[in-house]
Amino acid sequence: MYQIKDEIVVSNIGDPSKELYHIKDRSKNFYMLGSMGLASSISLGLALSKNEKVVCLDGDGALLMNLGSLATIANHNPRNLVLIVLDNGAYGTTGNQPSFSSGTTDLRNVARACGFERCYIASDEEELAETVKSGLTDNALSFIQVIVKPDNKKTNPVPIKPITIKDRFMEAI
Repeated sequence: MYQIKDEIVVSNIGDPSKELYHIKDRSKNFYMLGSMGLASSISLGLALSKNEKVVCLDGDGALLMNLGSLATIANHNPRNLVLIVLDNGAYGTTGNQPSFSSGTTDLRNVARACGFERCYIASDEEELAETVKSGLTDNALSFIQVIVKPDNKKTNPVPIKPITIKDRFMEAI
């Protein structure tokens, strides 16, 4: 996330929010702490109401819970939205139960079929750096599927109360 400068960032519940907080906490990050599957929808609303880039850090399991958001996002076609899906093939926050992305559901092809203009896949740091750079500089709706391994490391929770996260985020944007 070192390429993120001043963009708005919305992160999925659980580990993505915890890790983002500990790597790069700032007031323009919105940490989802209790609504699995809604990071993409919140990001769409922000992208439609703001001119600046909006980056959504979602998980494969969360996106599968709200798969219809891909069609809604693509039909609105916000050219300032970058949807990054951290795909570990599992519901990582709840114990690494397999998700359907580890089977027959190819999320990048689903996004493409829904109408996303740019669809990338990254399976290493170099590909990730290139695709994030493209997503941030292109004037196009972008979907980036990042293939990662499931992980059981415990990450410390976000130590900020949800109301404080909301208040400081709203003030920042």
